Order: sequence, then structure tokens, then C-alpha cells
Amino acid sequence: MLLDSRNGLLRRRLWPLWLGGFLQSVGFWVPVEKLFETEIGFDAADIGFVSAAYAAVVPLLEVPSGVLADRWSRRGVLLLATGALTVSALLGGLATDVPGYLLSALALGGFFAMYSGTTEAAVYDAVREETGSGERFEREMGRIRLAESLGLVSSALAGGWLASALDTRATYFLTIPFGIAAMVVYLRFREPRLHKTGAEVPLSAHLVIGYRSLHRRLLPVVTLAVLTALLVQVLLEFGPLWLVALAVPAVWYGPYWAGLTSTLGLGGLLAGRLRLHRPVAAATTAAAMAGAGAVLALPVGPVPAVAAQTALALLVVVTGIHVNRLLHDAVPSRVRAGVASAVSTVSWLVFVPFAVVIGLVGTGGGVVAAGGLVAGSAALAGGLLIWLAVSRRGG
Repeated sequence: MLLDSRNGLLRRRLWPLWLGGFLQSVGFWVPVEKLFETEIGFDAADIGFVSAAYAAVVPLLEVPSGVLADRWSRRGVLLLATGALTVSALLGGLATDVPGYLLSALALGGFFAMYSGTTEAAVYDAVREETGSGERFEREMGRIRLAESLGLVSSALAGGWLASALDTRATYFLTIPFGIAAMVVYLRFREPRLHKTGAEVPLSAHLVIGYRSLHRRLLPVVTLAVLTALLVQVLLEFGPLWLVALAVPAVWYGPYWAGLTSTLGLGGLLAGRLRLHRPVAAATTAAAMAGAGAVLALPVGPVPAVAAQTALALLVVVTGIHVNRLLHDAVPSRVRAGVASAVSTVSWLVFVPFAVVIGLVGTGGGVVAAGGLVAGSAALAGGLLIWLAVSRRGG
């Protein structure tokens, strides 16, 4: 009964993060963004430039925003993040040329930089405060990922209809009320206090504590966290190229994208249920990841390719949530958001050259050659997952 009571208190504590995650993930403009860009004068070079500028903002702001969340307020940084997202939709709707839309992309990069590590730290600390341990982090973080996925998928399906019924610019303005509503909901979230225990230290000392928290024993954890984030990003950015190479009909793309993005939520549902701290479960998951990756390195048809991408994305999301729990278990609360943001920054920095390489390899050898890089990364992630499970069991 005590456990049920604690779980009930935890759910009441976290409901603003569930609902806020859903509301801020509603982006009616996302499925028609490229169409809107061409309507206001973008060419392929402009699209690449804006994408690069957006990607550059995230690693620049991620660590400072994590430190701010640790030293000031995690709820406050969440509000700033959602505010940046709302401003991004407003600026996008007002844009009439490339420079105007660039401002929207930069604001969107600010949102991603402030949201990821801060949310994980807020959830982990709330779980510890309500239950006394971080054991339920994976399930609770998974529920938030499910809510975000529901927002992404439902608004993606609705966005195309709204663009056809109204116009592409309207999809940006119709997104704004959902961002404002998310900010109102986040105001109901009770700020965790674990990171405020102990005496306040100077900023320089705070940064030293965060750096020392990433000791060599955490290197496999950090590496696996980077690999899982990398694989998800690669599948989302490059996955559609398999459909292009196989010349599938356009009707495939909508269901394919909805299925791929739904793994973000389905993976959240499975998080904490696969017991990846157990060697057998870790080995089974690793084998499935390696197998799915291997399919992408073979000359297969569209159905096996889509199935392999979906399975790999699902397993990588589950593994990513698990490894984030291991990371948060190992670092002090006062630097938790900063450390999580630093790891996310590394993921972005690794993704940039990896994306260039996979693009060059894919251009020269086709998607099968690019699939070899995905397969190798998946196998490496699976090996690290097994190693962590065995080492923790042995310890």
C-alpha cells in the first residue's frame, strides 16, 4: 500500500510534464515545412544553410542551459524552452524570406538545447524525492516520451490537412496556442529541491564538480548514450532515403513517417519493462538491434527496410532511456542537468561529421553502403549494453 501511495503521489507530481510534453510537441507546420520554405523563396542551398545554423545553436546553448537549470530553476528553464519554441512558430509564420525564417530556426535550436537535459534531470529528481530511489525513472521518462510522440504524430497527420484547407503559413500560427498552453501547464509543476541541497558554490566550482562527475568509469555509459542519440537522429534524418532509393510510391511516406516517429512513444512504453540491467535481456536486445541494423546493409525491398528501421528505432529509444537512468544514478543532483546537457552536446557534435560521412558514403555506394555504418553503430551500441549489464551484475 505504501508503494501504491508513493506511485500515486509521483504521478500527480509529474502530470504537468506529461501534458506539457504533449502540448509543446504539437507542431502543425512540421510536415509542410519544406513546402513553406520553397513558397517563400528557399532553394536547396538555403535549406542546407538554415539546417546547419539550427544544428549549430544546440551544442552552443545546451551546456549553459543545463548549468542554469542546476543553479537557478529546472521549471524556469523548461518555461524558457517552451517560450523559445512558441517564438519559433511565431517567427516562422511571419517569415517572408530566408533571413526571416533563419530567426525561427535559431529559436527552435534554443528550444532543443534547453529542453532535453533539463527535463531528464527534473524527472529523475522528482522520482527520487517521491520514491527514495531512481528506479522508476525509466517508466516515468517513458510516459513523457509517449506523450511527446502522441503530440508529434497527431499534429503531423493534422498538419497536412490544415495546410490544404487553409495554407502552409496558417499551420505556424495555429501551433502557437499549444505552446502557450504548455507554458501554463508547466507552471503547475512543483520544482524539485534535491539539486538545492548543500551550500551554494561558485560557478567555477560548479563546473569542476560537473566535469569530475564524468569520470572514466562512466565512459561506457556516456558512449552508449551518445550512440543511442546518434542512431535515433540518423534514422529520422536519413531513413526516408531508403524509400527514395527503392522508388516507392508517395503514398508510403505518410504511414512510414508516422510509424517511425511513433517509436519514440512506443519505446517510452517499453522503457523499464525490458529489464536491460539483466544480461539475458541486454543480450537479446543487442542481438535484435544488430540484426535490424544488418538488414539495412543488405539489398532488401521496402517492407524489410521499413520494418528494420522501425524495430531499430524502437530498441534504441528503450536503450537510450535506460542508459540515461544509469547516467543520472551516477552523478550528483546539483550538476545533473548540466551533465545530461553536456552528453547531449557531445551527441550533436558527433552527429555532424557522422551525417557528412553517411551522406558521402550513401552518394557513392547507395543506401546499402550507408546501412553498413548504421549496422556498425547498432552493433557497437549492443555490445556496450551487454558490457554494462554484465559489469553491473558482477559489481
